[in-house]
Amino acid sequence: MKVAAYQAPLLPQGSMDALGLIRKQIDWCESEGVQILCCPEAILGGLADYASDPAGIAIDVEGGQLATVLAPLASDTVTTILGFTEVTATGRLYNAAAILHRGSVVGQYRKLHPAINRSIYEAGEQMPVFEMGGLTFGILICNDSNFLEPWRIMASRGAAALFIPTNNGLPAEQADVVARTRHADIARAIENGVSVIRADVAGRSDGRVSYGSSGIVDRHGFVLQSARRLSEDLLVADL
Repeated sequence: MKVAAYQAPLLPQGSMDALGLIRKQIDWCESEGVQILCCPEAILGGLADYASDPAGIAIDVEGGQLATVLAPLASDTVTTILGFTEVTATGRLYNAAAILHRGSVVGQYRKLHPAINRSIYEAGEQMPVFEMGGLTFGILICNDSNFLEPWRIMASRGAAALFIPTNNGLPAEQADVVARTRHADIARAIENGVSVIRADVAGRSDGRVSYGSSGIVDRHGFVLQSARRLSEDLLVADL
């Protein structure tokens, strides 16, 4: 299966410009036979922890708002994984990732370990695996990949690949985490026998920096693709 990781620009808080950027990547993926495209964490609107109005960027799933927002990204051949802030009917916020397949939201994952100690996000509780085009896979969001248990559980449930939407937009003095992230992805790939597809943001915005840790690592720990630093990029590999 051919997969891709989109390293998107680090956009200003609240921006929905990513929809147009992702549409361009989907068009390219359609022409090149890519079946699954992974996009960054909170690529729609940014992280609620940094937002002046968290409710303003939150998207309702159960009421159908997410499906409406993602409608422009529909594709007959490319399944897209992307991050957003979810709001429930009771007002709870989750850092979530959706799976968009043929214009429908067919799966969702909620971040287990919000990265900030006093995050506005609630912690997710489920570690589901999904199947698409013969590939069984799981999703981890950014900080979740620092914990061993989710890798082991998803691999034990048959996951052959882990997609990791990531947002390493950090203060400048903390931002260069690329080498550490890649080392961890290699180690976890070998330990669990899974391929790792990580999609990060890159650039500078709102006083934060992300060097871009996007990469694709196969189940033997070989780095198949690694993104350019501080730049928008699209990585493609055959699993």
